Amino acid sequence: MEADDYGTNEAQDSDFPTAERSRLQEMLSLLGLETYQAQKLSLQDALQISSDSMRNWAPQAPKDLPWNFLRKLQALNAEARNTTMVLDVPLDARPMEKESQMEEEIIYWDAADDISADIYSFSELPTPDTPVNPLDLLCALLLSSDGFLQQEIVLKMSLCQFALPLVLPDSENHYHTFLLWALRAVVRTWWAQPPRGVGGLREDSAVLSRAPTFAFVRMEVSSNSKSQLLNAVLSPSHRPRDCFWHRDLSVGTNPREIADGLVEVSWFLPSGREDLDVFPEPVAFLNLRGDIGSHWLQFKLLTEISSAVFILTDNISRKDYKLLYSLRGSATKYYFILSPYRGKRNTNLRFLNKLIPVLKMDHSHVLVKVSSTDSAGFVRRVRSIVAHVARSPCRRLSVEEMAHAARKLGLRVDEDCDECQRAKQRMERITRRIKDCDAYRRDELWLQGDPWRKAAQVEKELCQAQRAGDPPDKGRAELGHRLLELRAQQNRQDPAWGLQEFIAGISSASLAEKQYFLRWMEWGLARVAQPRPRQPPETILSLRPKHCGMVDFGELLWPEPLGVEHFLREMGQFYEAESCLVEAGKLPACQRRFAHFPGLALELLLKGLPLELIDGSTLSTPLRWVTGLLKELHVRLERRSRLVVLSALGAPGTGKSTLLNTMFGLRFATGRGCGPRGAFMQLVTVAESFSQDLGCDHILVIDSGGLIGGALTAAGERFELEASLATLLMGLSNVTVVSLAETRDIPPAVLHAFLRLEKTGHVPNYQFVYQNLQDACAPGPRPRDRRPLLDPPGDVSRASAQMEKQGDGIRTLADLAFCDPEKQHVWHIPGLWHGVPPMAAVSLGYSEAIFELKRCLLENIRNGLSNQNKNIQQLIELVRRL
Repeated sequence: MEADDYGTNEAQDSDFPTAERSRLQEMLSLLGLETYQAQKLSLQDALQISSDSMRNWAPQAPKDLPWNFLRKLQALNAEARNTTMVLDVPLDARPMEKESQMEEEIIYWDAADDISADIYSFSELPTPDTPVNPLDLLCALLLSSDGFLQQEIVLKMSLCQFALPLVLPDSENHYHTFLLWALRAVVRTWWAQPPRGVGGLREDSAVLSRAPTFAFVRMEVSSNSKSQLLNAVLSPSHRPRDCFWHRDLSVGTNPREIADGLVEVSWFLPSGREDLDVFPEPVAFLNLRGDIGSHWLQFKLLTEISSAVFILTDNISRKDYKLLYSLRGSATKYYFILSPYRGKRNTNLRFLNKLIPVLKMDHSHVLVKVSSTDSAGFVRRVRSIVAHVARSPCRRLSVEEMAHAARKLGLRVDEDCDECQRAKQRMERITRRIKDCDAYRRDELWLQGDPWRKAAQVEKELCQAQRAGDPPDKGRAELGHRLLELRAQQNRQDPAWGLQEFIAGISSASLAEKQYFLRWMEWGLARVAQPRPRQPPETILSLRPKHCGMVDFGELLWPEPLGVEHFLREMGQFYEAESCLVEAGKLPACQRRFAHFPGLALELLLKGLPLELIDGSTLSTPLRWVTGLLKELHVRLERRSRLVVLSALGAPGTGKSTLLNTMFGLRFATGRGCGPRGAFMQLVTVAESFSQDLGCDHILVIDSGGLIGGALTAAGERFELEASLATLLMGLSNVTVVSLAETRDIPPAVLHAFLRLEKTGHVPNYQFVYQNLQDACAPGPRPRDRRPLLDPPGDVSRASAQMEKQGDGIRTLADLAFCDPEKQHVWHIPGLWHGVPPMAAVSLGYSEAIFELKRCLLENIRNGLSNQNKNIQQLIELVRRL
């Protein structure tokens, strides 16, 4: 039972909107969100590190609930909706009226979840000792968030397999919002029929792909629960799912105050396994919270976008008949689910007989479910109806097409703001010209091709000559002259038209328009990118890494798709070439054209975009560009410039990017072959109230991407390159997380870097993380285990030690100075998925283990166990030295 689903028809009671307005404001005040109505809560606000980040805390007051929910959602905690408060009020001191009222309600309504009574429609708001309905909390939080935080909330909800908000009610301002933009980041992956055939894996944006859609609504009172029925339809018999919230879940009994009128969407996605696939193709399900009479606009939308509508009710009144009669001529199929024991049998039959010809129904469209009905058999019948409609010619719309219908009905669409539309139009002007990604990189982004590779090689040779300490000679002079020639060739070029449009997009005076433009570019470039080899369904774009077995450590670099990083890389090369000529006195500083580029890129870093530290194409560092960025960062942060650098290393497919994203709410690309292969950095802000305690103002997080591929020591230049890159990243770091697959050996390049840094005395605080790739349903985190580092090393580890002239004295990794068993942290992380993707949610064990790892890392930083924290000036010098 959804406790306040009755509601009063707005057309009948003029006081209803006023009551709703008061209720919404009171709910926002109760949750401490009223201050975010003018200046919306941003993604950066939600992700900053505070003292709460280090403790598994329970809310003490209603104002704690939104923040607790956000932190659980960031950690992909499947129990995020179970957010309840720890109450100080003794049970015997709580108001007895509330308890008896709720008990009476449960007994009378037989624990159904989609009904309520008029007496509860205007119920008192929750008091500090009464939990808030999770749907009210979600609506209040979304109404208080900007579009980018809304998008993040929806994305994380999708990974937890929660039903997603599609229409957000807001009776306070007399409009409801269709959440098209908020759903843009959701990517759906499924197996097409025949099961798991070659090329059978499909991946598409949730808002662009079409699917048959089935809406479930309630008319007046229903003894049957929509949400429980939907969950049963979506679930194989042996794997129950709770996509849609209902009262039988924890804290689900609390009456809804502001969430009536909410429309939720969830999809069934086939996995290619007959024992799990309820339907052979993707199917969308919509759920309207509240009575259709009180939310006619939302119901009207559902009738225009759905393949079929299921109406749950106990009674059909004259008023209901008139409402449904107005739908005559609709192409949508209608089905009724009745409970005649609660309803007026003869009245229902009379009105149904009148509606059958009007709605083009027959008697098979009327289903009866009472308490004695076999629930499993009833669910199978509903599924068979859904499957039959989906197989026949029926309406199939994408979410984007649903938004068109919403506009026609007068609903607000979140994507229609001027800033978002201007950014979209600019993206389309750029991507419209991209026919072939490789050709576009070659012809339009010319500086980062062969010119940058040649310049990087010359700079490497110059660096090696200087490091050798040889006196200046003719060879070094020739290298310097060659470098200046290459840089002069680059500097003679003008930015291509597409790059100029990109620069204009990130130079907008509107910060929101910049952010919209970058998101549009990411999706636009993904749409025009050349098809990539498909990976198993465990590889899902948006936080879903490859978790399907051992990694091929011998595999070299994979093709790199065109992305936003290529446009920023091109900007970096214009800046590099110009800076090199200015340093050599070949170009007057007053003639610089690109000196402002680092400032433009910094704005993106501060708003959560990963920026490239090591070029994934040439596997080299654009030194002047990176130092230029860091200098701009130093100026921008002013007094708050104390940094801790945290890096993650490991072979591709070991889950390190997903680990960082889950830990800090970052946006590193995940899924092998799905993203760029360079090293990228993101900035995490520490709350001012916590920075003194933690000892830093920001954490610079570096993800090594696919740089450390696991080349063997015998691979020569490739291995040396990987070892050098690992040394660079670890040398910059205060803390390093080494992500390992289920293999005893540390990747040789990482071990090599440890051995090199040990000689210098600069070994970062480190955590070895073993991903439990095959145990997808582990119930929880396992205790730390030091045994793998104490076992005798494998052949690769011994070879690495011998290359660093450690001799045969190294019998185990524990013999190395940096492997003190008493100080070492080794983690075993349970499998990412609970069940089989694509319908699997992130496992609770994974989420809890990642939280514990994060807490440990922050504790080490606070206790000074990491290397001495740096300011940005020191980091710039360290980058130059390394």
